[in-house]
Amino acid sequence: MKTIVLSTLFLYLGLSLCRVSSETMPDRELDHASLPPRGWNSYDSFCWTISEEEFLQSAEIVSQHLCPHGYKYAVVDYLWYRRKVEGAYVDSLGFDVIDEWGRMMPDPDRWPSSRGGKWFTEVAKKVHAMGLKFGIHIMRGISTQAVNANTPILDILKGGAYEESGRQWRAKDIGLKERACAWMQHGFMSVNTKLEAGRAFLRSLYKQYAEWGVDLVKHDCVFGDDLDIDEISFVSDVLKELDHPILYSVSPGTSVTPAMAKDVSGLVNMYRITGDDWDTWGDVAAHFNVTRDFSTANMIGAKGMLGKSWPDLDMPPLGWLTDPGSNEGPHRACNLNLAEQRTQMTLWAMARSPLMFGGDVRKLDETTYSLITNPTVLEINTFSSNNREFPYITGTKGKQGYQIHEFWVLPAVRILEQMEEGDLLLSIERFYWLIIDLRDEETIYQQQCQRKLHLQATEGMEVCLDVSPKRKLTSKEFKRGSFSKCKRDANQMWELNPSGALINSYSGLCATINSVKASVDSGGIRAWIATGRRGEIYVAFFNLNNEKTVISAKLSDLGKALPSKNINGYPCKGREVWSGEDYGVLENSISAAIEMHGCA
Repeated sequence: MKTIVLSTLFLYLGLSLCRVSSETMPDRELDHASLPPRGWNSYDSFCWTISEEEFLQSAEIVSQHLCPHGYKYAVVDYLWYRRKVEGAYVDSLGFDVIDEWGRMMPDPDRWPSSRGGKWFTEVAKKVHAMGLKFGIHIMRGISTQAVNANTPILDILKGGAYEESGRQWRAKDIGLKERACAWMQHGFMSVNTKLEAGRAFLRSLYKQYAEWGVDLVKHDCVFGDDLDIDEISFVSDVLKELDHPILYSVSPGTSVTPAMAKDVSGLVNMYRITGDDWDTWGDVAAHFNVTRDFSTANMIGAKGMLGKSWPDLDMPPLGWLTDPGSNEGPHRACNLNLAEQRTQMTLWAMARSPLMFGGDVRKLDETTYSLITNPTVLEINTFSSNNREFPYITGTKGKQGYQIHEFWVLPAVRILEQMEEGDLLLSIERFYWLIIDLRDEETIYQQQCQRKLHLQATEGMEVCLDVSPKRKLTSKEFKRGSFSKCKRDANQMWELNPSGALINSYSGLCATINSVKASVDSGGIRAWIATGRRGEIYVAFFNLNNEKTVISAKLSDLGKALPSKNINGYPCKGREVWSGEDYGVLENSISAAIEMHGCA
């Protein structure tokens, strides 16, 4: 009898021994994210105020307790060059330590081993001796402080100050003040990469990071709303030339789309696809739509710089934390309850996001530790494939039920309607739930750009926007509500054309997905599916509702999402990962009663 395991436990083996120096680790491609990178980052717990002592204490704990579970990077986040004195804060000006060439250097009061021109070399050596890799956060371009000081530019190819056309070039020649970092206006600005002097400055930065022993750079304020494709492209080229491999990560991820990401995914190894993720349910829930979009676009594990690239959902802010933008170190517990924390870790795993834990590892409690080291969750994050949202699910909450087995509910659709008011032709907007009809498998799987859709007016009523083949609806009919019972009828079918618009040839109406108006409670339930490296199938149910909900899926529908798996007619054995509940043999379906904001 053929058996498919829905979710089973594996012993997760670390990718390498943590006490072995990283200089002895030969697999260069592994360093460049052939698997989703994993580690610890100081931001969620220390903001910008971390000291050398605190960082090395944390790295030692990562080495001892998290490295055996694949957490290989210890990353110091932003403003390691800012003096921690009165008046200094996230967007203050004039408190940074820079060298004679305008490059950022560690604050010697917080990083005492940097004195004497050693900078981060001593810290990197200690981190490497722990069997970990060392990462730093950097900002776009050049600092405002360096531009104001008009420092000369180092020419590392020839040595000394950069000279061209008979003159010495300086910071004011390359800094683009009109392109200051949007969220740190006083701190940094883009560099003119069309000038050889601008490229010389950037080259001097990254060559120096390699000399320090840096293994990862988190390049901020160059992506999303802050996109600087020229700087990303040049930095990527410099990193490819280095003898010392450096993993390349870019952020932030505000307003990122798969189309934008495709322009940079081949140049980097990680790229943020959301804004900063903090410990609120709204932040967690906001990741469901964006992860769906990037998985649909086949961006998970796509070609990257010297390896692969991974859409990054940001650091899970679990455990002991601080507040965003704070001058205070870790001082409070995570605001998410246990169900919400499990939902976050499950989605991050199913979407194969890089896992950079953000909590204070010096106060790592048993609950948080078990969350971030769960062997099945890490197995899925590391080795699963065919990861995608799974629409064939049914949900029941209280006495009300809603069927999504044959329809994929999307949050909201903006309809641009042409209406007649006397002699005037008006264009107004209406919002509807969008129901994709999944029953026509040939349409769904063979003609992806011609999906048939229903429009549903409200979440509670099963009615559709009526579009008659004989005539267009008048404004009066719209006003009184021209809806009918949902029927599999051509009069109510819409086509999703290659441009992404919804068209109905009878009515002439055009609809587009509206992400701003979208609500995470589109039916209130979500699911993901993936296959494991040993032939198992992983299914994750998510309850986004504010009440307990029963979520179910038919085993026969798993093959619709994973057509290569011939599972029809075969019973399955299953186990729930978080509770450990043994489901035994599953003949027809799998169901779970899930608490508010929880998962199974």
